[in-house]
Formats: sequence, C-alpha cells, structure tokens
Amino acid sequence: MLKLYSELANWWPLLSAYEDYADEAAFFGDIFSQAGLPSSSSLLELGSGGGSNAFHLKKIFTQVTLTDLSPQMLEVSRRLNPECEHLEGDMRTLRLGRVFDAVFVHDAIDYMTTLQDLRHAMETAHVHCRAGGITLFVPDYVREIFKPSTEHGGHDGNGRALRYLEWTYDPDENDHTYITEYAYMLREDGHTAEVEHDLHTCGLFSRDEWLTLLREVGFEPEIIRDVYDRDLFLARQPTD
Repeated sequence: MLKLYSELANWWPLLSAYEDYADEAAFFGDIFSQAGLPSSSSLLELGSGGGSNAFHLKKIFTQVTLTDLSPQMLEVSRRLNPECEHLEGDMRTLRLGRVFDAVFVHDAIDYMTTLQDLRHAMETAHVHCRAGGITLFVPDYVREIFKPSTEHGGHDGNGRALRYLEWTYDPDENDHTYITEYAYMLREDGHTAEVEHDLHTCGLFSRDEWLTLLREVGFEPEIIRDVYDRDLFLARQPTD
C-alpha cells in the first residue's frame, strides 16, 4: 500500500485538512439534495480515506457508512467522524448485503488503473445503490481534459508540520494510466524536516469509456462539470 495511506496516514490531516473540502463538499451536497432523495437518507462512500468529504456531507444524511482499503486511513476518519460507520474493504469487491439511497466515490476512483478494475468499482456501487438512488463518481481527470500539473501545500499542526510537492504527468499517452509523484517534508518538535517520496499510479479513461461501463453495469449516467472543470459522473439507478 502507498506510504501516504499506510505509514504516513497520521500525517494526512496536515496534507489535506478537512476544512479545505468545504466548498467542494457543498457542491456535492447540492447534487445529492437536488436528487429527490428521501428525507431520512443513507450514504455509502467507497474509498473514503481520511473522511474529509464525509465531515461535510454527513450533515445532510441520516446514516453514513464509510469504507476504505486502508485501516490506517479509517482510523484517521474515525477521529473526525466518530458517529459514522467505518468498514474496511476494497471498492472492487466489497459486498455489504444492503443498499443505500446514495453512493459516493471521490478521487479514490483514480486508483482503478484498468477498465476491468473501474468496472468492478462501478458494479460495487451499483449493487449497493437502491432503485431510484444515485451514485456520484468524482475522478480527477478524464482523458480529454488531462493536463500535467505541479502543486504544493501543507499545514502546521500541534508540534508537527508538513509541506508537500505534487507532480502529475503522463509518461505514456497510449495507455490507461498517469503518474503523480509526491515529495513530503515532515517536521516534528522543531527538528530538521525529513523527506519522503511516494509514487501514485492512477487510471485515466475517456468520457466514452466511463459512460459505456456505467451503462453496462446498469446505471443511467450523465456528465456534470464542476467549478474545477472536472467531469463528474452522476449515475442514476433505474426504478425498474
């Protein structure tokens, strides 16, 4: 498992603070609120990570279940969202035996690096979404809008601080992946910073590939563009 989600998981709140998600989560919340869900509705998040989106979205759902492959990230989320249910599981194979009014898959979907993996994740969302419910997928990129980028950030905490450099590029435009490399500078108790490196391989698929797979697993999909110029996939579960 990647360092960020295992041995460095306790640093997550200083890399990606939940406060930074407020505007984005408000947009997602509007989508769910306008979808005609029941007044007492349930949400399943696949690949919930540190629970930053859930911190904001849980305000509009009666019951929230958060799932992730990383037990370390689930522990981070439990501290932030103690009232939510947390379950360890792989979004490609998870089967809970129950359905939810809404399913949410944020950028953890980026770690589906083949069409088969992407389809498996969609199938998991489909079998957990009730008839008439909705699923929202939020990939960072589709093939048509991918651009190399460099970002940096980080936060100070109680006796520790983190800064990072993020470098995203596509070394082979003929495959279904791109690369994001991270350099983390970690400083504790005033000591000299230590540096860690992490390489993340992510999936990159075209709009048509997304829409075709969503229809094949049984969804009725549409594309929504957000203020970050991302293509979000809103997938409705038919009532029949």
